[in-house]
Amino acid sequence: MRLFADQYRGRKVLLTGHTGFKGSWLALWLTEMGAEVTGMALPPEADPNHWDLLRLNMSDHRCDLRDGSAVLHVLASTQPEIVFHLAAQPLVRRSYRDPLQTWSTNVMGTANLLEACRQTPSVRAILVVTSDKCYENREWSWGYRETDRLGGHDPYSASKAATEMVVASYRHSFFHGEGAPLLASARAGNVIGGGDWSEDRLIPDLVRAITQQSLLEIRSPGATRPWQHVLESLSGYLLLGQQLLEGRRELAEGWNFGPDAEGNRTVADVLARLQAHWPDLSWQASAQPQPHEAHLLYLDSAKAKARLGWKPVWSLSDAVIATADWYRAYLEHGNVISRAQLGAYIARARAAGVTWSAA
Repeated sequence: MRLFADQYRGRKVLLTGHTGFKGSWLALWLTEMGAEVTGMALPPEADPNHWDLLRLNMSDHRCDLRDGSAVLHVLASTQPEIVFHLAAQPLVRRSYRDPLQTWSTNVMGTANLLEACRQTPSVRAILVVTSDKCYENREWSWGYRETDRLGGHDPYSASKAATEMVVASYRHSFFHGEGAPLLASARAGNVIGGGDWSEDRLIPDLVRAITQQSLLEIRSPGATRPWQHVLESLSGYLLLGQQLLEGRRELAEGWNFGPDAEGNRTVADVLARLQAHWPDLSWQASAQPQPHEAHLLYLDSAKAKARLGWKPVWSLSDAVIATADWYRAYLEHGNVISRAQLGAYIARARAAGVTWSAA
């Protein structure tokens, strides 16, 4: 699989959070491209989970990012050239229940990782993944740009804004000189796709409701989010990582990788699209009071399109169909079609002439 100028073939890659939803998909893509991948994460929380189902042949270290000495040991023993940092406490509602765990994992965990990178001479590039929720939400109807103010109401969103501050601090203080690692951050939209079993997420909650033959209560059907398939955000991360490995120091900054305007839809609209391809889905709006979450959220990805040549490959309809197909294949037949879907995504990218997909 020759993609991203073949920069990942034989490359030593450290991937944190590889046992999670996005991390497991990125681990699959990296290994398919011939990278020598080391994963560092906590054990998967759900059973089943995408990581275990993939059965990838790669090094698997179980490590809590809050343990700085353990993090340093993994980097010292593996000597990666590029680090993709996806490990996090990723859930808004859990952050209300356990704010200290959220802050310590997302902020101090990132600081521990960057400090370990600073002490590991092999590291040439680092990409820290935060969130579209790192921006101070003004309930704007237009997209947030990389120059907009950071902030957050709930502990999760605020911790991601703080993570961006940690990244900027390390970049300016330690990673700015000649020969220093290139450090960037990335923010994606609301990713969907097969293999997600996280709590308090729309599609995993729907899948659980189907398996339990129950009716799911939806918290905020009118909330608008930037929906995209998980592979869309990962293509942006990999493209940016390629450019950092090639020494593009001017690109060591923050980046948005969100969907086009067509993907900015309400929860109810996404549910209706899913139901059209999976009639077993059923839900109703909850009447219970809920913790505060942003109502309007949209990312402006013009910078990534103009300067990296990145663009979405699948429409929202494509993403919804791929997601429904993945879960139906698994629930009805026990099949894990992740590799086939990755292949279909790459084929579509090549047909569209997307720059990173050139063979």
